[in-house]
Amino acid sequence: MFWFLLIAMVVVVAAVTLAVVGGGDSEVLPEVAPEQLVDPLPATRPVDRADIEALRLPVAARGYRMADVDDVLGRLGAEIEERDARIAELRAALAGGRDDSGPSPRKDEPQ
Repeated sequence: MFWFLLIAMVVVVAAVTLAVVGGGDSEVLPEVAPEQLVDPLPATRPVDRADIEALRLPVAARGYRMADVDDVLGRLGAEIEERDARIAELRAALAGGRDDSGPSPRKDEPQ
């Protein structure tokens, strides 16, 4: 009985090994094209909150595809830098406008 179980176990292990590795005569699986961004960030207008919430990065074998993540982060970084520069420009214009906004009183007029 012991020899029968030992031989049966060897046959089962060999069958599983051949099934996993492949018999050599079987057809090779076709290459799968990598996932691409389905709906990338719009190139014709600034990115808004809805674009970021709708963005879904494709998953690769070890997480997200680095090129796609780098592209998205680069685009967002550039737009944030542009907006920060515009905000600083508007604040400077507003501060400059407050200094020169009102007419200065004449020296001969009472205050």
